[in-house]
Amino acid sequence: MTDVGKQKNTSKQSVPENTAYCEKRRAGKQSVPQSGARRKAERTAKWGAPESRAYRKVGRAGKQSTSQKRGVPGSRVCRKTERVGSGAPGKGKREVDGNVNVWKTQKTGRRLSAALLAAMLTLSALTGCSGGGTADSSKETGGPSSVSETDNDIIVEPDASSSDSQESGQTDPDVVEVRVAALKGPTAMGMVKFMNDVDQQLITDEAYSFRIVASPDEVTPQIAQGNLDIAAVPANLAAILCNNTDGAVQVLTVNTLGVLYIVENGDTVQTAADLKGKTIYASGKGSTPEYALNYVLEQNGLVPGTDVTIEWKSEHSECVAAIAADTAGIAMLPQPFVTTAQSKNPSLRVALDLTEEWEKVQAGGAGAMITGATIVRTEFAKEHPQAVENFLKHYQESVEYVNGNTEDAAKLVGAYEIVTEDVAKTALPECNIVYLAGDGMKEKLSGYLSVLYEQNPESIGGALPGDDFYYNEETK
Repeated sequence: MTDVGKQKNTSKQSVPENTAYCEKRRAGKQSVPQSGARRKAERTAKWGAPESRAYRKVGRAGKQSTSQKRGVPGSRVCRKTERVGSGAPGKGKREVDGNVNVWKTQKTGRRLSAALLAAMLTLSALTGCSGGGTADSSKETGGPSSVSETDNDIIVEPDASSSDSQESGQTDPDVVEVRVAALKGPTAMGMVKFMNDVDQQLITDEAYSFRIVASPDEVTPQIAQGNLDIAAVPANLAAILCNNTDGAVQVLTVNTLGVLYIVENGDTVQTAADLKGKTIYASGKGSTPEYALNYVLEQNGLVPGTDVTIEWKSEHSECVAAIAADTAGIAMLPQPFVTTAQSKNPSLRVALDLTEEWEKVQAGGAGAMITGATIVRTEFAKEHPQAVENFLKHYQESVEYVNGNTEDAAKLVGAYEIVTEDVAKTALPECNIVYLAGDGMKEKLSGYLSVLYEQNPESIGGALPGDDFYYNEETK
């Protein structure tokens, strides 16, 4: 039976005599796979002897060999480095080191060097009422050559040419580094001409740097730790810092008078008493806005938190968003954020000027409302009195320019991204930006702090500051 079965199978299909027969038969239908040696020989004949895997890869693609383009690669790391160096957009070719650790170290070193250079060129910033906004990249403007925003901070970066003297080692030993900070709002707006002149290298008597921040909380620790020299802050915060640091700060100027307003979607608020039973969106808890609002409410027989609900936001821009979403909303806003809110909602009405309401309840008109003050570290003022005087001179000139040239100042305000140029044109005349120094500053600020102290001693740090708190020729 076995022999018969085999006969039947061989009648349908011939049995191959050996492996060579099978290979020959398959070759009639398709090419016999070539051996590795044969393929290597053919590539060598076509492209020359392969020197590396990277070379063979290029050769198979029919392109110029690696050795012709970059030389013979010594390792995988080298080949990777060469490919990145020649192919990455905007990157230059990198030196082949043949060691992954060296390559990574050089790459990291270049990044750190770039970061340190950017930090050295950064200008730190100014004051006023807070605001928000971020941007991922810097931009060139007609005023500042480079302004970048990060985590709500605006850092004014000088023109690249301003680093030439530093790189060449030409540094004036008499030039003092002066680090300045301000909040987004009127006080930063008052400094824009000063900032622009520094940026354009029109002011070079000191090494000024500026930072515009969104919240007073960002300024307080920097002053206390000595990382800032001068800052524009809420007026009551100046007194708190003086009390909490045993006189480590002095006040240089009053830079902003009252700029707070009650705005509403509607027509229900005509007097402070009409705020009873209402909810107010507000920002600035623990500083001038809170204490000013509480004072006005209490003097009109209203208890904050009981008769009037105050919903505190972290920034004024949040109040703008909140009232835009609430058709019956009421908010306390400073300029220029009143104008910003009205540009988004033309039906928004200014119901009360908080400065006028403050003055109505003042006995004898003493203690005008003050929003912002400029402070200096006492140690810095003693060590560098001329630098402080230079700063005050340029600051006063900037304030006078801003108040006298609304359109040009608005362009600079927009360029430094404090608010848009259009908003600044409308808001600047209403911002009450001033420059008060010396005895005039002391008279107004001490009266204002006395009112706050009588209302709540903790609002100014528990005690009225002494005479040495007020900077002048004798106390510097």
